[in-house]
Amino acid sequence: MRVSSPITRAACLIAMVAACLLSGVAAAVAATGGAGAPSSTSSTSKTTTTAPKTKAPAKSSKPGKISLSSVSCVPVQHCNGNPHYVSTHGSLLLAGTGLRTSMLVSFPRYRGGQPNSRGLLAHTHQSSLGLVVTVPAASHDGHIAILLTGGRTTNQAGPIYVVHHALHPPAPPPTALSTVSAGPSPFDGDGMWIWYLSQSDGGSLANIEAQAKAADVTTLYIKSSDGPTNYWSQFSAANVAALHAAGLKVCAWQYVYGTNPAGEAALGVEAVAAGADCLVIDAETEYEGRYAAAETYIDDLRAALGPNYPIGLASFPYDFDHPTLPYSVFLGPDGAQYNLPQMYWQDIGTSVDSAFANTYEYNRLYGRPIYPLGQTFDNPPASAILRFRELASAYGATGISWWDWQNTTASEWADLVAPLISPTDFAGVESAYPLLGKGSTGDDVLWMQEHLATAVPAQAITGRFDATTAANLESFQTAHAIPASGQTDTATWAALLALPPVAVDWGTAPAPTG
Repeated sequence: MRVSSPITRAACLIAMVAACLLSGVAAAVAATGGAGAPSSTSSTSKTTTTAPKTKAPAKSSKPGKISLSSVSCVPVQHCNGNPHYVSTHGSLLLAGTGLRTSMLVSFPRYRGGQPNSRGLLAHTHQSSLGLVVTVPAASHDGHIAILLTGGRTTNQAGPIYVVHHALHPPAPPPTALSTVSAGPSPFDGDGMWIWYLSQSDGGSLANIEAQAKAADVTTLYIKSSDGPTNYWSQFSAANVAALHAAGLKVCAWQYVYGTNPAGEAALGVEAVAAGADCLVIDAETEYEGRYAAAETYIDDLRAALGPNYPIGLASFPYDFDHPTLPYSVFLGPDGAQYNLPQMYWQDIGTSVDSAFANTYEYNRLYGRPIYPLGQTFDNPPASAILRFRELASAYGATGISWWDWQNTTASEWADLVAPLISPTDFAGVESAYPLLGKGSTGDDVLWMQEHLATAVPAQAITGRFDATTAANLESFQTAHAIPASGQTDTATWAALLALPPVAVDWGTAPAPTG
């Protein structure tokens, strides 16, 4: 074996260290792109440098966070100014983290329902406004959420309030409702309905008087009859006189069926003879399709009571749910001057706000002052009772009432007089009218046809919006400088309702079938 000298070994070691240092400097300069340094090649030599390998970041085992930050109604021309109000089949714009197309959005399936895998589902999709979702027709008010794998959901967003009519931007400035004012009436102020007098404070008139005064109730609606032969003795002249002496107004209400309208009218007249300040018609499912009976009933009442006696109708709030109920007869030219729709939001399965929006849209076309009838039965929350009172004031109602005395708890009596504040999260009165077109059916169509027939006498009164009705409406719109859409937009309703409806003899005309 050959052995090197110490000097030789030292020289070699120094040379190796110098070469390593030079190599490291060159690599550092190439890696950092130092000033004036060639990229990696030159005209005289070619040097290749290799960057040190780095470990690739590990793929996360969890997907990126998905969350909702807000939802709002779009586009603005289909919304009423409140971002949380949306029509069925309307669009909601979604904002948040990790959102993309084809995600499933869960809507409440029923009142109080949670957005989960058992809710109503709709896919997100991209639009010119951003990521949106279409509201399912059967969805209810509440919160929404994105459905994740394994039945999980994101955080909830909302609440949203779903209405069953077309929304429009609020008309500036807000104006009073376009209903015929009937002046001061027994319906003004706060009222309470009594079904069974014996179950309302035990039937004690003194206790009833005291409770009414404590709750600022000025009108009592007491049941006087049921059907054509069953007059209720609780609506007696003596009871009415005693309540009058306490400073209360007393109105009779009768439940009617339409099988014997003359008999029902006679019992209404009997209640008026006992001292009733007004008479209220409670016509519900049994009267659907009974236009001739409604005409007989109203004619008999007016023949006995005269044209000015105050009569009100208390029935279903939504025409679209009861298309063959003869609203147009009960609230027609010779019918009830006052409209007390049963706006039982909790019983219907909706919110107070939705109940007001839908009720006013589908009732304002009859031109009668609206007196909202709310609920204290089934233990509605205090916040809902307060909201009902606030919105009644915001909508310009001069009177409200509650169903009913025997089901009102002590705390609910207190809720009826709790201080009111201006309603929050409220964009103003929804001023729309029903948008009717080909294929629409119901009493609102019939009412429209009665007015259209004044201008177009050939128009048939059927309650069905067919091609002939559309053509006649287009002709009417053209004559009134309204775009000929063949649909009842707000301008068209205004022009139609300025005309008197034609008279229909329902004794000979076929009743609409819806």
